[in-house]
Amino acid sequence: MNYTAKLDDALTRLHDEGRYRTFIDIERKKGQFPHASWRKADGTEQPITVWCGNDYLGMGQHPVVLQAMHESIDATGAGSGGTRNISGTTVYHKRLEAELADLHGKEAALVFSSAYIANDATLSTLPKLFPGLIIYSDELNHASMIEGIKRNGGAKRIFRHNDTAHLRELLEADDPRAPKLIAFESVYSMDGDFGPIEALCDLADEFNALTYLDEVHAVGMYGPRGGGVAERDRLSHRIDIINGTLGKAFGVFGGYIAASEKMCDAIRSYAPGFIFTTSLPPAVAAGAAASIAHLKTDHALREKHQTQARILKTRLKGMGLPIIDHGSHIVPVIVGDPKHTKQLSDMLLEGYGIYVQPINFPTVPRGTERLRFTPSPVHGPDEMDRLVRALDELWSRCALNRQELSA
Repeated sequence: MNYTAKLDDALTRLHDEGRYRTFIDIERKKGQFPHASWRKADGTEQPITVWCGNDYLGMGQHPVVLQAMHESIDATGAGSGGTRNISGTTVYHKRLEAELADLHGKEAALVFSSAYIANDATLSTLPKLFPGLIIYSDELNHASMIEGIKRNGGAKRIFRHNDTAHLRELLEADDPRAPKLIAFESVYSMDGDFGPIEALCDLADEFNALTYLDEVHAVGMYGPRGGGVAERDRLSHRIDIINGTLGKAFGVFGGYIAASEKMCDAIRSYAPGFIFTTSLPPAVAAGAAASIAHLKTDHALREKHQTQARILKTRLKGMGLPIIDHGSHIVPVIVGDPKHTKQLSDMLLEGYGIYVQPINFPTVPRGTERLRFTPSPVHGPDEMDRLVRALDELWSRCALNRQELSA
């Protein structure tokens, strides 16, 4: 076996298909986001505007967050020094979990090193707690949910995206005595559409199933206090386990679940992904707790975020660009070809100082390759004007389709 040749073959396939992913070396400027510097391979720098970040509200630069992190570093130093079970639980971790439990109206919360790990560890552990568990998963659930469900060794059923009728068929076909769990998302990040949370909860009640909701792309941004779409729709009490992230709207790092005290205690006690992982640095936990506490009352920031998204979508629709609009804050512009998508991304970066990463297969289905924009409250009118003009010019220069897609 020529291992090097095999690696060359695998990488060449990605290059040939236009799916090879490149890292863009970015230096964020404190207090200036979304403005940043692109450090090129030749050692030069170019100022850019980031249009594809997940720091949706700019909280990664917020003074409240930075102050909390500085104070924690001054008080405790850098790392936590251990796993949660062995010297890695501090007052900052407990404070963060209390903020999260309160945010979602749950008895408890459990912090992980990422939302990916939280999904993977929790979903792979649940069959240990409920022998014979059948998990019903939306076909467009995030890779972390899929991986956790695959690894748990239990039964799984995949229902068509947001198709409650199909889910009902699957539930009716299984043993009514078997323990069941329905796993879904509130905002699906590639198209920006919403899950039918209430209808899924109704089915869970009817078939005595647990509910598992991924709110990663919604926490901080929806609901009166930023508790997500379930809070906005007054459905949080009907969700058994809520998964969220600290690395997007909250602007820091990490992931979590919020649930009953017994559920969190059981996951804490049985999930290897939690037990054997060093806990978050205290400064990260302190910054996340400060961000959550602030966003519980900063309604204006959430409203400005939604306004910016509406403005961008309206302007792009007015130019006939093929966007998908499901009413969320995510703005996908469909290109439909991986090489063209990468070319547009490169042209925006090099010619206009606009950074948006191409989204290709397997993240999205072939033929739906796209540029995904994430407007935020810190993207001002000038940044928006430059983006709209650049897209208009490039769409004409590349003779791309301007037919608008319906939601």
